[in-house]
Amino acid sequence: MKHYKLILFLCLAFLSHLVTAQNQEVDNEEEFKPSPVNQPGSEYPMVNEKGQVRTQISAPEAKKVQLDIGGVKYDMEKDEEGVWTGESAPQDEGFHYYQLNIDGASVPDPGSLYFYGANRWGSGIEVPAQDQDFFALKNVPHGKVEQILFPSKSTDTSRRAFVYTPPEYDLEPNKSYPVLYLQHGYGENETSWPNQGRANLIMDNLLAEGKTKPFIIVMTYGMTNEIEFGGLRDFDIEPFQTVLVNELIPYIDTHYRTKANKENRAMAGLSMGAFETKLITLNKPEVFSYYALFSGGIYESKELQDRSKPELIFISTGSKERPDAVKSAVSELQKEGFNAVSYVSEGTAHEFHTWRRSLHQLAPLLFQIEE
Repeated sequence: MKHYKLILFLCLAFLSHLVTAQNQEVDNEEEFKPSPVNQPGSEYPMVNEKGQVRTQISAPEAKKVQLDIGGVKYDMEKDEEGVWTGESAPQDEGFHYYQLNIDGASVPDPGSLYFYGANRWGSGIEVPAQDQDFFALKNVPHGKVEQILFPSKSTDTSRRAFVYTPPEYDLEPNKSYPVLYLQHGYGENETSWPNQGRANLIMDNLLAEGKTKPFIIVMTYGMTNEIEFGGLRDFDIEPFQTVLVNELIPYIDTHYRTKANKENRAMAGLSMGAFETKLITLNKPEVFSYYALFSGGIYESKELQDRSKPELIFISTGSKERPDAVKSAVSELQKEGFNAVSYVSEGTAHEFHTWRRSLHQLAPLLFQIEE
């Protein structure tokens, strides 16, 4: 009888452990939810509260499949039906580019929407951020983002730009607006700020909250075709500076109701776009009054000597990048009498959540002086 009771006790204990393990497995499964930037109806890729990315693809004949996110590859496992599943280590909050590597060939994940970055159209994942409300799609008045093609004699082609106009633009036909020229990073293009950057939604939400003045945003491709193929090694600012200053700005001032003067013009960019912003604002101080660098260098006071002071110098970075260098540079500028502001995005690196936050911080500081 004692042996019977012992065996019964062990069986019940085993069953209890099995049920607990199954419940924990279910709980872990429930932690993963479809990414908000999936193709309609796609369950994968998924992300959990820790920021881990899980993806799945059917490739019965494949020998090896990996998830590649941020340049780090994670091996995926194949089940009996030839479906591969794998997950990453925790990622920072916000948007990330990724791809799948199938037997050595890097391809987009068919489950995600496609974004242009890393010099290709590829997959993107959105790791939910605690502050994602500032770029969320809300029931507020929305501005327009329209594609334009403008003539470029210097490149002998028509070039593309995207233009954001605030919600009131079509309702106020007698009103003119300042303009921010906003540049993408290396390996990206003019679709990056409207798509993964959510620039229009950031502005819509700020305007609905009364936290910024309305202004136009212009986003164009930051390299010429000749430079593109040589990459950064052969980069020269002159061709793009010509496109921007001599061709795009006059086109915008002619086709939109702008306040067409230096005092109502700003330039900002992320990473390489920040590098372009610095060079052009230094080369053409008569064109812009507001300068902003997101994760892309600093200004030194000696570079700004012998010219009129800009209305604002804004320099930002992720806390995992170079926060001390940015804070120090801005402090030195302030000592020299410049209106300089630094911003550090906590918990992020060289990635779009840093730059979304940077735009969100910059916008309320622009065009505060009536001209």
